[in-house]
Amino acid sequence: MTGVPGGRAAASGDASPAEGAGRATAGPSSTRLAVAIARAYYLEGRSKVEIAKQHDLSRFKVARILEESLASGLVRIEIADVGSSDTELAEQLRERYQLHRAVVVNGPFRGPEALRPALGSAAADLLAELVTADDVLGVGWGRTLSAMVDAVHDLPACEIVQLTGIAGSVATNNADLVRQLLSASHGAHHPLYAPLVVPDAQTAAGLARQPSIKATMAQWRRVSVAVVAVGSWDADGSQLYPVLEPRDHAALRRHSVAAEMCAVLYDPDGRPLTTALDQRRIGISHAELVRVPEVVAVAGGPTKAAALRSVLRGRVVTSVVTDADAARELLAGDATLQPAVRRRPHRA
Repeated sequence: MTGVPGGRAAASGDASPAEGAGRATAGPSSTRLAVAIARAYYLEGRSKVEIAKQHDLSRFKVARILEESLASGLVRIEIADVGSSDTELAEQLRERYQLHRAVVVNGPFRGPEALRPALGSAAADLLAELVTADDVLGVGWGRTLSAMVDAVHDLPACEIVQLTGIAGSVATNNADLVRQLLSASHGAHHPLYAPLVVPDAQTAAGLARQPSIKATMAQWRRVSVAVVAVGSWDADGSQLYPVLEPRDHAALRRHSVAAEMCAVLYDPDGRPLTTALDQRRIGISHAELVRVPEVVAVAGGPTKAAALRSVLRGRVVTSVVTDADAARELLAGDATLQPAVRRRPHRA
């Protein structure tokens, strides 16, 4: 829309004499002219020169009519604030959960497909602020993190480490995210070419002894900034849930699973759950993750609020990127926190 990027202009319809009388000294004919000019300029995107020729006016006269239309209220401009940051909600969230940073994007969003790019863009901006060439960046997996990587255009030449085995399709998985980030940072990278979950503990132990996998897993203790997705415990909201067998789901029904992060399961209070999967998963452990100086969780939407509350209450993460609806739910619910964890100093 000409002259008002990101905004919407609303010009009222043809005015009646009574309407015209209420706007300064403009009569019905002058009000109708102003409406026609405002519609042409704001709604049709025509230039002032074009409008001036059509109405046999000077472009200066057209500009003055447009200014008067705004001043009188004939034209109202609304700024669409979708995707911007809600700093007040973010600060409340940061204080309530004792976080380092919180970013809250505004909606409304028409479903997860619309929300993910906004969260991804906000997470990419936060990553650009946090990461330096001295950092070791750990990367999890999730569709929102995929959107984040799409929004990352430049990173310092830091090392990048894959935090879990491969989940997702061959075309789009966490190994692919590491490759994409590598093209933005041009630093060293440590991929993890192993499945997220294997059939038994013996297979997991065997993979962990392979030199390339062992070398990447050894980097986890060096990660200084980790960016991770938070999964709700359902087929649509988790990277782990869809790859499990029916017997796994049956066994997990005995547990109160509220969240999944890096294939670690958490209860509603943010405590890590001990399950048979612990011996079969390939990924950073809870104990290693809570030692990372900066852990940024990226998740949003109404279905992720309970999962986010879990990992925030457990102090597993230090910063969060979410949306306004999820933030309000987090502020309204139980925010009792687990004891503070002792992390490694950042860039010690």
